[in-house]
Amino acid sequence: MSTTDWLVLCITLLGIVGYGIWKSRNTKNIEGYLLADRQLPWYHVGLSVMATQASAITFLSAPGQAYSDGMRFVQFYFGLPLAMIVLCVSFIPIFHKLNVFTAYEYLEKRFDVKTRTLTAFLFLLQRGISTGITIYAPSIVLSTILHIDINYTTVVMSGLVILYTVYGGSKAVSYTQMLQMGIIFAGLFTAGFMVVHLLPENVSFSDALHIAGKMGKLNAVDTTFDLDNRYNIWSGIIGGFFLQLSYFGTDQSQVGRYLTGKSVTQSRLGLVMNGLVKIPMQFFILLIGALVFAFYQYEKPPVFFNQVEVTAIKNSPYKSEYNRIEQDYYANHELKKEKVEALVAAEHVNDQAAVNSLRKDLVQLNSNDTLIRNKAVGLMKKNNPKADTNDTNYVFLSFVIDYLPTGLVGLLIAIIFLASMGSTASGLNSLTSTSIIDFYKRFYRKEGTDKGYLATSRWVTVIWGVFCLIVALYAAKLGNLIEVVNILGSLFYGTILGIFVTAFYLKSVRGTAVFYAALVTECLVVIAWYFEISAFLWLNLIGCGLVMIFSLIFQLVLPEAVVEEEE
Repeated sequence: MSTTDWLVLCITLLGIVGYGIWKSRNTKNIEGYLLADRQLPWYHVGLSVMATQASAITFLSAPGQAYSDGMRFVQFYFGLPLAMIVLCVSFIPIFHKLNVFTAYEYLEKRFDVKTRTLTAFLFLLQRGISTGITIYAPSIVLSTILHIDINYTTVVMSGLVILYTVYGGSKAVSYTQMLQMGIIFAGLFTAGFMVVHLLPENVSFSDALHIAGKMGKLNAVDTTFDLDNRYNIWSGIIGGFFLQLSYFGTDQSQVGRYLTGKSVTQSRLGLVMNGLVKIPMQFFILLIGALVFAFYQYEKPPVFFNQVEVTAIKNSPYKSEYNRIEQDYYANHELKKEKVEALVAAEHVNDQAAVNSLRKDLVQLNSNDTLIRNKAVGLMKKNNPKADTNDTNYVFLSFVIDYLPTGLVGLLIAIIFLASMGSTASGLNSLTSTSIIDFYKRFYRKEGTDKGYLATSRWVTVIWGVFCLIVALYAAKLGNLIEVVNILGSLFYGTILGIFVTAFYLKSVRGTAVFYAALVTECLVVIAWYFEISAFLWLNLIGCGLVMIFSLIFQLVLPEAVVEEEE
């Protein structure tokens, strides 16, 4: 990056962090640290909820996902608006009425302490791992820019986020997220404009869409019903509904965001705002990836987008072999470019016969691309068995660094950092909230001072930060990060949601029954995932349904436990 880009990056980051620290300077008690004194307006709540979900993974991995697999990932969010409606009707009024710090406090009031503890533990496990993966995402950026080992950049990024979160707490998180989302929206629209602007003069936005569409990258809606298909309209609406309902209704990183609202109405409006804006935002991010794909039909893409691994292979004994693979790749690209230009010309004169013929040729040439890339990946593994051979997380970053003008590169890199800071800070804050309220305050020190709880909260944030750092150091081997995070969530969210749905709607079920139902269900969900019985989104529905069914069964076969609880 140029000096100007570095200045833009540093000024943006320091300005946002400074603003958040300044706004949280009067935090004196645990309610201010964990829930921003419950005084935020609806638009603030909505932007904070969106910023928590829109991590650096969203802006790094989603365009790469569209580049390699098309836009079908957007169907993942189709259940979100329905989930927001259910949350506004059922979850928010109960949480506000009980004046809870965490969602899991309610479970002890409804069931018992062991059910509350189990649910909180499941949350801590999955959120701790997810937050570690979130920290890893911006480390990719630093590693690519500075050409240094990603482990070093991961440690640096973790340290910055931990320091920021330890001081500011929830209030700093919320105030910075509001500004972050404004900058993010502006940067995304600018990036989309620049992709189209950088296309050849005779290629319009419409032409780029035709190119991406004919090559299978605009597959936003798939109506086929297939349990093994990760992304179709059915898995998105049904499985996605249960995942989003669990994420926003039972995950403390999100519950903590809308509990900061000053009233039930303000929290509801914040969630409705998220439900209305999230799908268009995600669609646009994926569309940028599809447009980048169209752009690379004219400009030569690298054989492999992770330049750290490319540098390693070019400095190895396999250098000459890799260079030959690279030459084959670029020769195939030139053939593909000719076909793409002919396709656009045929589209302009509406010659459908030519369009169909050229489309078949391009499918074959794309298959050749894949074969050549696989040779390169095989060579990297041969050179280093531990090499990171999934480069989808580097596609958009590579485009930004190589093709965007000075100044704008720094802004878009800043966006990735801001997204990471917002979501990671929310994750750490929620981990601290649950650890303090559901474990430390519940079991160790029930009667303490606000000053003591505040000091302990900051130390717990440090401990969770170190845990997430350890996870981040291993995240490179997990593949596309946006998929990994959602698969991880699906392993736990269904069970957690089932516990809450049982609490809300199955009034006859008691704590012991739902406790054992949750344990059995979680084991079955992990088994179903391990043996790939269905696509991961369906695990959310399976988990929720099994908890409810087993709860009713165990309630019938454990009458002694029911009597003990009632007594």
